[in-house]
Amino acid sequence: MESAEKACSKGRSQAEKIGRLKYNQQLLKKAISEIEEVKLMQRTILAGLKGLFHFGKPMIQKIACVDEVDSEILQLLYETGDIGMLPKDVATRLSSFGLKKHQVHRRIVRMNKRLEKEVGEQVAEQRGWHWALSSFAVEAYGETQTEFGKAE
Repeated sequence: MESAEKACSKGRSQAEKIGRLKYNQQLLKKAISEIEEVKLMQRTILAGLKGLFHFGKPMIQKIACVDEVDSEILQLLYETGDIGMLPKDVATRLSSFGLKKHQVHRRIVRMNKRLEKEVGEQVAEQRGWHWALSSFAVEAYGETQTEFGKAE
């Protein structure tokens, strides 16, 4: 009777063989790698349709900005125009957030990295010591502003 029970059992599961924690970590790594592949495909498709796809201000803010400070920095850069602003001037204009000039610089660089990774464009560019919105971002912000102007 015991031999029949042993013959019917399928054996130990993979979680029992290597341990439940290690097995869960392997599953998590596999899931993360599959998600990264899907994101890569999405970026490839988006890059192929870049000419046909319309990037608006909300889309750029969703991709590049983490919090309201980032969006306020972009709004200030849009308002200043082609000349741009020094990071210390941005920090003084946004003194309510308690920013320093190097923090403004790092935030802009991080926003550029995020948008570059997803879309292949930069949100701001450095002109001398000043930072100004790139032509890509100016088009997106300008189109949004004209749409609001027409609605009113």
